[in-house]
Amino acid sequence: MRVVQVSVFVDPAGRAPEELLDAWSGLTIPAEASAGAGCRTLVVQAASRDAIVQRGDVDYHFVAEPGTAALRRRLGGWAAAGTPRVIERVCALRPDVVHLHGLSFPRHALALARRVPYAALLAQDHADRPPRPPLRPLHRRGLRGVDGVMFTAHPQAERFRAARVLEPHTRVFEVLESTTRFTPGEQEQARARSGLTGDPIFLWVARLDANKDPLCVLEAFARTAPELPDAHLWMCHGLQSPLLDAVQRRRSADPALRERVTLLGPRPHAEIELLLRAADFLVQGSHQEGSGYSVLEALACGTTPLVTDIPALRRITGGGAVGALSRPGDAVVMGDAMVRWARRDRAELRRRARAHFEAHLSIPALGRELRTAYEAMRPA
Repeated sequence: MRVVQVSVFVDPAGRAPEELLDAWSGLTIPAEASAGAGCRTLVVQAASRDAIVQRGDVDYHFVAEPGTAALRRRLGGWAAAGTPRVIERVCALRPDVVHLHGLSFPRHALALARRVPYAALLAQDHADRPPRPPLRPLHRRGLRGVDGVMFTAHPQAERFRAARVLEPHTRVFEVLESTTRFTPGEQEQARARSGLTGDPIFLWVARLDANKDPLCVLEAFARTAPELPDAHLWMCHGLQSPLLDAVQRRRSADPALRERVTLLGPRPHAEIELLLRAADFLVQGSHQEGSGYSVLEALACGTTPLVTDIPALRRITGGGAVGALSRPGDAVVMGDAMVRWARRDRAELRRRARAHFEAHLSIPALGRELRTAYEAMRPA
């Protein structure tokens, strides 16, 4: 089976192809997973320059579009969907299946459906949102030619059906957006190298914004002080963290948090693996997620997630089989979960977390999900 994965988002930094492949694991891991599952996999990536790069069993075709950068500055993401050279390259590769990354490129989806009618066309959600009402007719028209869509969890499709941009008959498949190459390590060694301390150690890895809801997590953690006096919460957060001031004020105003919460600020992605190896639990308060990369990375390192009960995280944790799920915004339930799970056999929790990752979330597992979707849609 010949599969062409297509990405039409142009790197705003204009990095060279080899550099981009090193930076964008979300591009390389699904391709690697598909190839590992026995599909002849090629990637067509809209880019600032032409190149073909081979890595492992995958050929990456970088295709430049004249004027793309200028168009994107004026039109934003819509310009990326008008890339005729990308379409021509996909046609030239004669795919059995076309896998389009993103649901926000209806023009591109429509062009692919017209130009490659002999191939199955699947589009994958990447934390996309249903379009605003004025744009819905265009999306509806563009996605009409899609044979199937892939979401991390089935319920995530309902918003798109409610907006009437997905046809009722369009098949939905549960497929992870991507996964991680993180691995477990020796916990005490990781603690010595990272400087993380606490019993237990809770780790936050996310932006400080309303969707991630760090104030709820702080409230939950504050409630654990009588039961877990030696616990510590370490918070890694990105530069785009609009609630940073609010988090700092909440921490400073509460004696239960002042000595037990440390804001680490931004950290290089490679360092996150070390921090997760050192931690006992990952905490997260998200109200919505397209996937949940920090949760995937935590499980890969053997770290148990204590997160919110939303479709993507419910699916990733196996319905709470390897972690706790609490209602978004419910600090009481999340705080109770922190105390309850801290009393469990943590060595056993680490073994179970990694075993769950290997069975359901690893690169081979992603490859099986992709191949299942491809084969279900592939023309006879």
